[in-house]
Amino acid sequence: MIRKLIAVAAVSGSLALGVAGVAGATTPSTPTVTPTVTHAARCAKAEKVATRIQTLETKAAAWVPKAQAREAKATAAGHTKLATRIGNRITRVQTREAKGTALLAKIAAKCGTTTSGS
Repeated sequence: MIRKLIAVAAVSGSLALGVAGVAGATTPSTPTVTPTVTHAARCAKAEKVATRIQTLETKAAAWVPKAQAREAKATAAGHTKLATRIGNRITRVQTREAKGTALLAKIAAKCGTTTSGS
């Protein structure tokens, strides 16, 4: 019985080393070089992001008052679960809007753009 356990351990060990040896042999020998991105390229991409953020903030600014009215209507009608869900959604949209405004400020600070938050 002990001989079988030793044999199984030896076979398992040799298989583990064999697999590691094969895996080690397939790794590339040359390191991967990551291209550097210039400041101008980052700012160009940031301008596109800033435009997208401003568009979404405009939509959110129009949506929030409507959602608040629906929340008040649901609360008045006694639909507390619906009102809670609408309130949670309003909170989530306002949180994302605040993150977008903060990102716009970072973009303006680093790239010196004239974009401004809403």
